[in-house]
Amino acid sequence: MKKKNQNQRSLWIMLVALFMFVAWTLALTKVDLQPVGPEGTVVGFATINSAFHEWTGVHMWLYEMTDWLGLVPIIVVLGFGMLGLIQLIKRRSLFKVDSDILILGVFYILVMTAYVIFEIFVINYRPILIEGRLEASYPSSTTLLVLCVMPTAIMQLNNRIKNVVLRKVTVVSISLFIVFMVVCRLVSGVHWLTDIVGGVLLSIGLVMLYQTMATRFRKTI
Repeated sequence: MKKKNQNQRSLWIMLVALFMFVAWTLALTKVDLQPVGPEGTVVGFATINSAFHEWTGVHMWLYEMTDWLGLVPIIVVLGFGMLGLIQLIKRRSLFKVDSDILILGVFYILVMTAYVIFEIFVINYRPILIEGRLEASYPSSTTLLVLCVMPTAIMQLNNRIKNVVLRKVTVVSISLFIVFMVVCRLVSGVHWLTDIVGGVLLSIGLVMLYQTMATRFRKTI
């Protein structure tokens, strides 16, 4: 019963978050559109976005640092990919690989697909030029990467680390890393405020989708 209730809660959070993301994205294309971006690019919620950008300023060292630290979730993805490959080799069947690892692989593909879609269909561009070029800014790809990969890593490690102290230290460390990355990206000045909000909403929806599916199909580890 507890597992069923948890699954239903995750499902509702997922639906609400994804609905809010879609509504937020549509609003960005309709509300308070002004050419306040570089080279006259139009931005939704321009008044609040401009005010927040002016308040934070631009801090390229934060941008560069978070870009480099963005390698951490990529390493995590490679690590779980290696775990799945090792299980596949040892067990000699894809269907004998832990179901939550298989679902995690599908989840990573969904995250990458979301990134590619918004690189093709640009909602808005960054508030500054990067190396003299306009770059897609919505949703924040670094925020999306961190908020998708690291929470699902916590879920995986919670089930796989048996030592209670090590498990708690790992969860706290990853949680602090998540907060640090999102806050630094927010105040770095290389994204509009709405880019970060969009990244957070989409990430919540995708992570809850993963949790719903993994809880339903997880094998005993």
